[in-house]
Amino acid sequence: MQKRLHAFVCGRVQGVWYRASTQKTAQKLGLHGWVGNLADGRVELVAEGDEQALQQLLDWCWQGPTLAQVTDIQQEWSDTTHAFSDFSTRRL
Repeated sequence: MQKRLHAFVCGRVQGVWYRASTQKTAQKLGLHGWVGNLADGRVELVAEGDEQALQQLLDWCWQGPTLAQVTDIQQEWSDTTHAFSDFSTRRL
């Protein structure tokens, strides 16, 4: 089943290659969407694709790259919009 995940990742997630690592992981899972840093220190991501692949991405997000320290992930699930053709990084 195709779904959409919108998440805000909290903790030490900027300046530790979190965006690039998230993009690489999402691409390996065949997901579409984007990831970007927020001014308040969080990382925001929107991903669409297979629900199982999205859950794998979410599980990965709790760990992140080596230097990351994730303290919380706020998440919202909804129906896919098919608005993306790839998975990219964004400057927000």
